[in-house]
Amino acid sequence: VQLQASGGGLVQAGGSLRLSCRASGMILSTFSGSDKGWYRRTPGNEREVVASMPVHTDSPAYADSVKGRFVISRDNARKTVYLHMNNLKPEDTGVYYCNINSMAIAGRDYWGRGTLVTVSS
Repeated sequence: VQLQASGGGLVQAGGSLRLSCRASGMILSTFSGSDKGWYRRTPGNEREVVASMPVHTDSPAYADSVKGRFVISRDNARKTVYLHMNNLKPEDTGVYYCNINSMAIAGRDYWGRGTLVTVSS
């Protein structure tokens, strides 16, 4: 199983990006039955959770810093998790990682390699 993340890049403040994370090689039942999330590491900071989609609630949660601007979504048929980022700010600059936590049903926690987002002022 590999998590293939894409969609990062350079954008001006106020712009938008959509990150994608495809779970290659993961069976559908594992994908649909796992918690999903996006994390980021910004310069000088530890990795933090940005958005999460727990499977038991299916209700997304967001870091306060991105509420109202970011939206996490999934496409089970494509086994893909998305992070829609709007009204981007320079402080959103960092490396974004997708996570699919399959510990409960498959005993594995999967991480993507990270995709760089740079927001210019």
